[in-house]
Amino acid sequence: MSHVQALFQLGMDLDPDSSTAQGAPVIDAEPGAPATEERRDFYIERDGVRYAGTHLIVDLWEAERLDDLTHVEAALRDCVEAAGATLLHIHLHHFAPHGGISGVAVLAESHISIHTWPETGYAALDVFMCGCAEPRAAIEVLRKAFRPARLAVEEILRGRVA
Repeated sequence: MSHVQALFQLGMDLDPDSSTAQGAPVIDAEPGAPATEERRDFYIERDGVRYAGTHLIVDLWEAERLDDLTHVEAALRDCVEAAGATLLHIHLHHFAPHGGISGVAVLAESHISIHTWPETGYAALDVFMCGCAEPRAAIEVLRKAFRPARLAVEEILRGRVA
C-alpha cells in the first residue's frame, strides 16, 4: 500500500489545499537531511545527542472529563498548539457503555494518542514529536484539561543516532 493510500484510509491526504492537510509533511525523512522551512519532521540535536524525536508516555489517574468527546478533542488541539506542532487530522472514537475514548491527533511531527477509562479515572497518552515541536508543553495542557490527582511522565528519546 502506498503512503498516500495509507493516509487516505486515515481520512487524510497529502494535498496541501485539502481541508485535512495543513502543509505537506516529508514522509521519508533521512537522518542526515537538513531542516528547511517546509520540513517539520527533522532529526533533533540537543546536548550532543542526535535523535528522531521525544516520546512522552503520560499516565493520568483520578482524572476528570475523560468521557467528554468534545473536551478531549479540544484538549488534544490545545496540546498541539502549545507544542508548536502541525495538526494534520484528529480521529476519536467514543466507546459504550462506559464512555471511554480512544483516538489520535496525527501531526506533521508525529502524533498524540489517548485512551481513557472514565469508570476508573485513568487515561494513557503518548506524545511523540520530532523537529522543533516541544512535546513537554503538552503536559501542562493535559494537567489543566483533565485535573488528575496524579500525573506521571516517562520520556524516551527515539531513533538515537550513534
